[in-house]
Amino acid sequence: MPDAEGHKWFAVVWDRMVKAENSAIRQLRDDTVKGLQGRALEIGCGNGANFARYPDSVTELQATDPDPYMLERARARAHELGRKIEVRKAPAEQLPYEDASFDAVVATLVLCTVADQARALLEIRRVLKPGRDLRFFEHVRYEGRLAALMQDLIRPVWRWCGAGCHPNRNTAQAIEDAGFRITALRRVTPEPPIPPMWFSRPCIQGRAAAP
Repeated sequence: MPDAEGHKWFAVVWDRMVKAENSAIRQLRDDTVKGLQGRALEIGCGNGANFARYPDSVTELQATDPDPYMLERARARAHELGRKIEVRKAPAEQLPYEDASFDAVVATLVLCTVADQARALLEIRRVLKPGRDLRFFEHVRYEGRLAALMQDLIRPVWRWCGAGCHPNRNTAQAIEDAGFRITALRRVTPEPPIPPMWFSRPCIQGRAAAP
């Protein structure tokens, strides 16, 4: 349950979930940032779980998150790594950056949570240089009708206790609707950190080019 500023308890739970991630999820995180170069932005950076994964070819890393409890952890993680990362408080729907200012934007397990997914994707498109990549790793809607229906039913409860997460979004379609061209996409079903969270198993990982 959120307080007036953020999701204090979920930040604690998220720390434990990240530590419990299996090798398949860790590999998906690695693959998402592999080969990035230049100036990169990670939206919804959470506790900084991806920070150590960025290659040295990323010459500048910016990160945002709207939750103060996550920001506290992300800044501590950057300090622990000894890496210069500017972490700013901002929702994905209102990024505090100039147009066409990044070589890459990274979104991992966050487009399920943003309040307005379409607006967030348009903001990502705005700050990306033309032709550059949105890299994504997101859990999404089941393709099977019955499982998808179960996600629909559980969404109100999970949104309340999961920091606003919608487990039933068709994020690949939303990315295309925002004008991106998906250039790589794979669908995977890794085991979740907490086994009862079956509704978050279907995931997509890939990249999409900004127009």
